[in-house]
Amino acid sequence: MRDPVNVYMVVRIFIMANSNSNSIKDSYERNRKLLTIKPSKGQYTTTTKVRLLEGTTCEVEHKHWTFKADVGKTEGGNDAGPGPSVLQRGALGSCLAIGYAKWAAILDVPVDSLEVEVEADVDARGTYGIDDITPGYKALRYRVIIDSPAPEEKIREVIEKADAQSPLLMDFKRPVPVDREIKIAKSQNAKVKSEKAKVRK
Repeated sequence: MRDPVNVYMVVRIFIMANSNSNSIKDSYERNRKLLTIKPSKGQYTTTTKVRLLEGTTCEVEHKHWTFKADVGKTEGGNDAGPGPSVLQRGALGSCLAIGYAKWAAILDVPVDSLEVEVEADVDARGTYGIDDITPGYKALRYRVIIDSPAPEEKIREVIEKADAQSPLLMDFKRPVPVDREIKIAKSQNAKVKSEKAKVRK
Protein backbone atom coordinates (compact mmCIF):
# COMPACT_ATOMS: atom_id res chain seq x y z
CA MET A 1 0.00 0.00 0.00
CA ARG A 2 1.30 3.37 -1.00
CA ASP A 3 1.90 5.83 1.84
CA PRO A 4 -0.13 9.06 1.83
CA VAL A 5 1.64 12.13 0.48
CA ASN A 6 2.53 14.78 3.04
CA VAL A 7 1.84 18.39 2.06
CA TYR A 8 2.19 21.54 4.10
CA MET A 9 2.11 25.30 3.93
CA VAL A 10 3.27 28.12 6.18
CA VAL A 11 1.21 31.14 7.17
CA ARG A 12 3.34 33.92 8.58
CA ILE A 13 2.14 36.92 10.54
CA PHE A 14 4.59 39.50 11.83
CA ILE A 15 3.38 41.71 14.63
CA MET A 16 5.67 44.70 15.09
CA ALA A 17 6.04 46.79 18.24
CA ASN A 18 3.79 49.50 16.78
CA SER A 19 1.04 47.11 15.70
CA ASN A 20 -2.65 47.93 16.17
CA SER A 21 -3.07 45.80 19.30
CA ASN A 22 -5.20 48.46 20.99
CA SER A 23 -7.54 48.55 17.98
CA ILE A 24 -7.82 44.75 18.00
CA LYS A 25 -8.60 44.69 21.72
CA ASP A 26 -11.15 47.50 21.48
CA SER A 27 -12.90 45.82 18.55
CA TYR A 28 -13.11 42.51 20.40
CA GLU A 29 -14.58 44.07 23.54
CA ARG A 30 -17.04 46.18 21.54
CA ASN A 31 -18.26 43.23 19.44
CA ARG A 32 -18.50 40.91 22.43
CA LYS A 33 -20.64 43.45 24.29
CA LEU A 34 -22.90 43.89 21.24
CA LEU A 35 -23.41 40.14 20.77
CA THR A 36 -24.11 39.67 24.47
CA ILE A 37 -26.88 42.28 24.32
CA LYS A 38 -28.14 41.37 20.82
CA PRO A 39 -27.24 37.76 19.94
CA SER A 40 -29.14 38.01 16.62
CA LYS A 41 -26.44 40.38 15.33
CA GLY A 42 -24.03 37.45 15.20
CA GLN A 43 -26.42 35.01 13.50
CA TYR A 44 -26.40 35.22 9.72
CA THR A 45 -25.78 33.34 6.49
CA THR A 46 -22.73 34.21 4.40
CA THR A 47 -22.31 33.37 0.71
CA THR A 48 -19.25 33.08 -1.52
CA LYS A 49 -19.69 32.66 -5.30
CA VAL A 50 -17.41 30.57 -7.50
CA ARG A 51 -17.56 30.79 -11.31
CA LEU A 52 -15.88 28.34 -13.65
CA LEU A 53 -13.99 30.33 -16.27
CA GLU A 54 -11.76 28.40 -18.68
CA GLY A 55 -10.98 24.73 -18.18
CA THR A 56 -10.47 24.28 -14.44
CA THR A 57 -9.83 27.94 -13.59
CA CYS A 58 -12.32 29.33 -11.09
CA GLU A 59 -13.04 32.90 -10.02
CA VAL A 60 -13.90 33.20 -6.35
CA GLU A 61 -15.95 36.26 -5.37
CA HIS A 62 -16.87 37.48 -1.90
CA LYS A 63 -18.01 41.06 -1.32
CA HIS A 64 -15.38 43.24 -3.03
CA TRP A 65 -12.70 40.52 -3.23
CA THR A 66 -12.06 38.31 -6.23
CA PHE A 67 -9.27 35.81 -6.80
CA LYS A 68 -8.59 32.71 -8.86
CA ALA A 69 -8.34 29.08 -7.84
CA ASP A 70 -7.10 26.27 -10.05
CA VAL A 71 -5.17 23.02 -10.19
CA GLY A 72 -1.77 22.41 -11.73
CA LYS A 73 -1.00 21.36 -15.28
CA THR A 74 -0.22 17.80 -14.21
CA GLU A 75 -3.90 17.52 -13.24
CA GLY A 76 -5.08 19.02 -16.53
CA GLY A 77 -5.46 22.49 -15.06
CA ASN A 78 -4.18 25.93 -16.02
CA ASP A 79 -2.23 26.61 -12.81
CA ALA A 80 -3.87 30.04 -12.69
CA GLY A 81 -4.04 30.12 -8.90
CA PRO A 82 -3.69 28.05 -5.75
CA GLY A 83 -5.68 24.84 -5.57
CA PRO A 84 -8.67 24.30 -3.27
CA SER A 85 -6.62 22.26 -0.78
CA VAL A 86 -4.00 25.03 -0.60
CA LEU A 87 -6.74 27.56 0.09
CA GLN A 88 -8.18 25.18 2.67
CA ARG A 89 -4.91 24.96 4.57
CA GLY A 90 -4.31 28.66 4.14
CA ALA A 91 -7.76 29.41 5.53
CA LEU A 92 -7.10 27.33 8.63
CA GLY A 93 -3.60 28.73 9.15
CA SER A 94 -4.68 32.34 8.72
CA CYS A 95 -7.71 31.86 10.99
CA LEU A 96 -5.41 30.51 13.69
CA ALA A 97 -2.81 33.26 13.19
CA ILE A 98 -5.45 35.99 13.35
CA GLY A 99 -6.83 34.41 16.51
CA TYR A 100 -3.38 34.43 18.12
CA ALA A 101 -2.91 38.09 17.17
CA LYS A 102 -6.31 38.91 18.66
CA TRP A 103 -5.75 37.11 21.95
CA ALA A 104 -2.21 38.43 22.28
CA ALA A 105 -3.72 41.93 22.11
CA ILE A 106 -6.52 41.10 24.56
CA LEU A 107 -4.14 39.58 27.12
CA ASP A 108 -1.42 42.22 26.54
CA VAL A 109 1.13 39.62 25.44
CA PRO A 110 3.79 41.12 23.14
CA VAL A 111 4.52 39.14 19.98
CA ASP A 112 7.48 39.91 17.70
CA SER A 113 6.66 37.31 15.04
CA LEU A 114 4.42 34.32 14.57
CA GLU A 115 4.17 31.49 12.05
CA VAL A 116 1.60 28.74 11.61
CA GLU A 117 2.54 25.67 9.59
CA VAL A 118 -0.39 23.56 8.40
CA GLU A 119 0.50 20.04 7.35
CA ALA A 120 -1.79 17.41 5.81
CA ASP A 121 -1.49 13.75 4.82
CA VAL A 122 -3.03 13.00 1.43
CA ASP A 123 -3.74 9.84 -0.51
CA ALA A 124 -4.60 11.05 -4.01
CA ARG A 125 -6.08 7.70 -5.02
CA GLY A 126 -9.34 8.75 -3.39
CA THR A 127 -9.71 11.59 -5.89
CA TYR A 128 -9.52 9.08 -8.76
CA GLY A 129 -11.82 6.48 -7.24
CA ILE A 130 -9.08 3.89 -6.73
CA ASP A 131 -9.29 1.05 -4.16
CA ASP A 132 -12.29 2.59 -2.36
CA ILE A 133 -10.00 5.19 -0.78
CA THR A 134 -12.00 8.02 0.82
CA PRO A 135 -11.05 11.36 -0.78
CA GLY A 136 -9.76 14.15 1.42
CA TYR A 137 -7.17 14.51 4.14
CA LYS A 138 -6.13 11.48 6.18
CA ALA A 139 -4.69 13.63 8.96
CA LEU A 140 -4.10 17.30 9.64
CA ARG A 141 -1.54 18.99 11.90
CA TYR A 142 -0.54 22.55 12.64
CA ARG A 143 2.55 23.97 14.27
CA VAL A 144 2.70 27.37 15.97
CA ILE A 145 6.08 29.12 16.01
CA ILE A 146 5.96 32.27 18.11
CA ASP A 147 8.63 34.77 19.13
CA SER A 148 7.67 36.66 22.28
CA PRO A 149 9.46 38.02 25.36
CA ALA A 150 6.46 37.06 27.52
CA PRO A 151 6.57 34.16 30.00
CA GLU A 152 5.80 30.75 28.51
CA GLU A 153 2.59 30.35 30.50
CA LYS A 154 1.21 33.61 29.07
CA ILE A 155 2.09 32.56 25.53
CA ARG A 156 0.38 29.20 26.03
CA GLU A 157 -2.67 30.97 27.41
CA VAL A 158 -2.90 33.02 24.21
CA ILE A 159 -2.74 29.87 22.08
CA GLU A 160 -5.26 27.95 24.20
CA LYS A 161 -7.75 30.84 24.23
CA ALA A 162 -7.45 31.36 20.47
CA ASP A 163 -7.75 27.66 19.62
CA ALA A 164 -10.83 27.27 21.79
CA GLN A 165 -12.62 30.04 19.87
CA SER A 166 -11.30 29.38 16.35
CA PRO A 167 -14.31 28.86 14.04
CA LEU A 168 -12.32 27.22 11.25
CA LEU A 169 -10.48 24.91 13.60
CA MET A 170 -13.85 23.81 14.95
CA ASP A 171 -15.16 23.33 11.39
CA PHE A 172 -12.31 20.88 10.76
CA LYS A 173 -12.87 19.04 14.03
CA ARG A 174 -16.63 18.49 13.90
CA PRO A 175 -18.98 17.33 11.14
CA VAL A 176 -20.79 20.27 9.53
CA PRO A 177 -24.16 19.59 7.82
CA VAL A 178 -23.84 20.06 4.06
CA ASP A 179 -26.85 20.46 1.76
CA ARG A 180 -26.79 20.53 -2.03
CA GLU A 181 -29.11 22.37 -4.42
CA ILE A 182 -28.90 21.94 -8.19
CA LYS A 183 -30.21 24.52 -10.66
CA ILE A 184 -29.98 23.60 -14.33
CA ALA A 185 -30.03 26.76 -16.43
CA LYS A 186 -30.72 26.48 -20.16
CA SER A 187 -28.83 29.12 -22.09
CA GLN A 188 -30.48 30.85 -25.05
CA ASN A 189 -27.99 29.26 -27.44
CA ALA A 190 -28.79 25.82 -26.07
CA LYS A 191 -32.53 26.42 -26.65
CA VAL A 192 -31.96 27.53 -30.22
CA LYS A 193 -29.83 24.48 -31.01
CA SER A 194 -32.43 22.22 -29.43
CA GLU A 195 -35.23 23.77 -31.53
CA LYS A 196 -33.17 23.41 -34.72
CA ALA A 197 -32.50 19.78 -33.94
CA LYS A 198 -36.23 19.12 -33.60
CA VAL A 199 -36.97 20.81 -36.95
CA ARG A 200 -34.36 18.61 -38.71
CA LYS A 201 -36.04 15.50 -37.42
